Amino acid sequence: MPGPLGRHLQWTSHDPLHAEISSSPNGLLDIDTEPTAAQRADAESQIATELSTAGPPPPSSTLLPPLPPSKLSPLMAQELDRVAAQQPLAAIDLKRYEAQEPLAAPGAEPAPAALAETLRKAYTTHTYLTARVENLELLERWGRNAWLVGNHRLEGQLRALEKDLADAKADIDVLTLARRRAQDDVAAEVKGLDEAWRSGVGRVLETEIAVEALRRQVLTEMERKAKA
Repeated sequence: MPGPLGRHLQWTSHDPLHAEISSSPNGLLDIDTEPTAAQRADAESQIATELSTAGPPPPSSTLLPPLPPSKLSPLMAQELDRVAAQQPLAAIDLKRYEAQEPLAAPGAEPAPAALAETLRKAYTTHTYLTARVENLELLERWGRNAWLVGNHRLEGQLRALEKDLADAKADIDVLTLARRRAQDDVAAEVKGLDEAWRSGVGRVLETEIAVEALRRQVLTEMERKAKA
């Protein structure tokens, strides 16, 4: 893979840490240890107790704003009614493309209006069929080349997208590796801070216990002197 990113990935591909990141689902491991079954059960019981005292949540209808009024046009409302009634769509009159009615029997004089209507339909059919033949001839002559050109363009777009995807995956690998190493660098510091915090909390509790014991001793001594 060309470029600095590719050279970096080629160097890190043999790194055991990189192999570990690639095999990990999220690429990062948490510093905190997994809680024990007793700790998890205690946390879940506290959550359940808190939820039971909080009461049921309000219905979702009170949290959402009311729907805006409908502004459908009469045509859209009519179409929705048609779909609700499950009626077929009659969008185009296909009778103009059907075969024309045969002329009157020999010896019978057709009406002028019927002849005009038949002639109008014949013109419509002739125009449609002529355009259809022209389209089929163009498709026969140029359709294959147009299809090949379209496929070539699609293949180029596909290659560009695949390259972008590969670059994005490479960037993710580099970023994941950097995050993992940064996390490993501060893991000892985080652990030390956690132990210092726990030790500080313990000393605070010990101090409070000692103060409470001293306060009780003072109260006891004052009561003894008051009785004396």
